[in-house]
Amino acid sequence: METTGMSEVRTEVAGKAGRITLDRPRALNALSLAMIRELKATLRAWRDDPRVEVVAIRGMGKEGPFGAFCAGGDIRFFHAAALAGNPELEDFFTEEYTLNHLVQHYPKPYVSFMDGIVMGGGMGISQGARCRIVTERTKMAMPETGIGLFPDVGGGHFLSRCPGRIGEYLALTGEVIGAADAVDAGLADLAMPSSELPALWERLAGEGAAAVPAPQRAEGSKLADRRPDIDRVFALGSVREIVAALEADGSDWARHTAGVLLRKRSPLMLHVTLEQVRRARGMSLADELRMERDLVRHCFHLRPGASETVEGVRALAIDKDHAPRWSPARIEDVTAEMVEPFFRSPWPVHAHPLRGLA
Repeated sequence: METTGMSEVRTEVAGKAGRITLDRPRALNALSLAMIRELKATLRAWRDDPRVEVVAIRGMGKEGPFGAFCAGGDIRFFHAAALAGNPELEDFFTEEYTLNHLVQHYPKPYVSFMDGIVMGGGMGISQGARCRIVTERTKMAMPETGIGLFPDVGGGHFLSRCPGRIGEYLALTGEVIGAADAVDAGLADLAMPSSELPALWERLAGEGAAAVPAPQRAEGSKLADRRPDIDRVFALGSVREIVAALEADGSDWARHTAGVLLRKRSPLMLHVTLEQVRRARGMSLADELRMERDLVRHCFHLRPGASETVEGVRALAIDKDHAPRWSPARIEDVTAEMVEPFFRSPWPVHAHPLRGLA
């Protein structure tokens, strides 16, 4: 066994498997720029390494391997870098989206052990996997609208390809789902007991690609039961219409979705997110990631001194008052003229940071 890597990303070649462990448990393995660079370098090296037949990735929990996968990007870094004008903020998103594209197009079987928290950036390094494994401990979400962002890391691509209108629902609400819902939504391939993960981790080393599990259906999906309502409401033409329909419905689910989920998120970024997901349905992953790179640049620079993302992170993770001052404050006050500039690229095609993605 050959072990390398920095302290927060441990890598090893064990038998036929290249194995990666995200080892930042106190931060729920949130991705830093250094971690992203280590992951990219490792995957590129193993792509041409004849010893490596399969790649497996897991997270380190507070009590040992597994139990937590990845809570996303390091949002505290986003906040500090934005306020300081740190150019590494630009590097972070360019390199993270390049990593997402690499995973999606990786030529060898890639197995993601999505145990515990799997959110944001954790989804970005998993959704391109050949085999996405969830467990009874999985808590999966794309919660970015709650911090004044949008579901990035290829979120527009993989959410727009969920059945029916589940993608719009998950993108806008940031709802946390479990294993059965993840499989039903096409965001995981099989569910297995967390107690069986260590044995599979070792089997991949011994048997290589032959040990990669086949997809399986999962029973007990709440999303499947709610699909008629989700498809009816989240197919409507605008965020304003979606919320109005929910508030007119009167059911517990509709009240919760409108009041507890949507009304507490950034009104502006809800509108941007709905447009993102719907545009993404007709785009390749590379084009969608380029659109996301435009969007995230605008999230920090389009409105100087009034970034929804900086404000959202402040309220959640810095001051922790959970009282973001969104602008506009109400869903009904967002106009098309506020949304449209987010979709104008700040770069000419030849100078786009992700111009090299194929």
